[in-house]
Amino acid sequence: MTIYALSSGPGVSGVAIIRISGSETSEVIKSLTKKDLPKPRMATLRKINHINTSELIDEGIILWFPGPESYTGEDMAEIHVHGGKAVVLALQKEIAKIKNCRLAEPGEFTKLAFQNGKISLLKAESIADLISAETEIQRLQAVKIMKGKSSTKFNELREKLLKVLSFVEAQIDFPEEDLPEENLKIIKNDCSEVLNEINKILNDQKVGEIIREGFKIAIIGPTNAGKSSLINNLSNREVAIVSEIAGTTRDVVETHLNIDGYPVIISDTAGIRDSKDEIEKKGIRLSLKKAENADLKLVVVDAKNVDLSGFLNDLLKNNAILVINKSDLLNEKLDAEILKLNPVLISLKNNTNIDMLISRIKNSLKNKFISEEDILITRERHRQHLLQCVGYLEEFLLKNQKKDFDKAAEDLRLATRHLGMIVGKVDVEEILGSIFSDFCIGK
Repeated sequence: MTIYALSSGPGVSGVAIIRISGSETSEVIKSLTKKDLPKPRMATLRKINHINTSELIDEGIILWFPGPESYTGEDMAEIHVHGGKAVVLALQKEIAKIKNCRLAEPGEFTKLAFQNGKISLLKAESIADLISAETEIQRLQAVKIMKGKSSTKFNELREKLLKVLSFVEAQIDFPEEDLPEENLKIIKNDCSEVLNEINKILNDQKVGEIIREGFKIAIIGPTNAGKSSLINNLSNREVAIVSEIAGTTRDVVETHLNIDGYPVIISDTAGIRDSKDEIEKKGIRLSLKKAENADLKLVVVDAKNVDLSGFLNDLLKNNAILVINKSDLLNEKLDAEILKLNPVLISLKNNTNIDMLISRIKNSLKNKFISEEDILITRERHRQHLLQCVGYLEEFLLKNQKKDFDKAAEDLRLATRHLGMIVGKVDVEEILGSIFSDFCIGK
């Protein structure tokens, strides 16, 4: 089956790119241009016509990439035309007339590249991350994975386990021969080294996932403290409704920001108070859950009523900045116990000390991402496979001590399999759908 899709962005543009891949690609180009194929990998200007009537659709550039030297590993072509909607639709309609041609599914071109051995699974994921990158740090992380840093490391660990597995399986095949003591030491040492390395990789504070998904900041506090005004101020636009009526915000309102190149998701939450309103109570529960899962909490309180008892005191214990709003109404010094918490005094009404608060947020971001150079995990999928690998390796080492080689070998096979699933070295059909569905259609 030959697939095709618009690979450039949808909507009106100067140039639109239609990508085609599959065995019928050459037939598509010949039918549309009424000429022989252009020279491989050379931009060629051609008139592009309706197949049956030879009526001109547009004049554009044809790029022909015969397989296997193409992105997908199959015969592939790109047609560059003017980016009007009518032009793109007319061209796609003509391609659809050719037998065995259909519109591509999300990520299908990259999926073919993976299945044809052109790229690893990690590189496929990094391509998706690069396309969706909104900040510099996200772009840099995607590029590092594309270069093969993670693939190289995980493949090295897998190769080491495969070597150990060969020793173990040799003992199973020839049980009458005792495995030399030296080989037993190698087995134990190599597995322990792999286990320690994986544990170091896992001990990354989930920085890779945070960079990819965004640093989560929750604005939380009692009603009428200025939480919605704060998210509007930080966003430079009206994200949340601001009102003097207590309990206006009942759901979680989120906005994505770029702070010094770091991706940030800021959440405005419902004001926390005792309420009999069921909808408001549900919003308060969501607020507390959002705060629990946040990488940083901005605990906002009113300068006229700084009461940090109960839940506020608990929220300030970890990864939190105390923000005292309406400082312009403060007529006396703050209590010494409150000052120990290093609060940021702001006035959203007068736009006072907002820069100071942003500086504190930036410092929290930089401290969180201080070890980003060593990050190898960028998705929860990678982490789960590594955790599974650790579990099986620990089981293997326990059984190996008892020299129960038959059972130990299975644990080692499963540990190796989970490492292989990260880079795509084993049958991973069950996870391909979820990975490539995140791509845009033309990729």
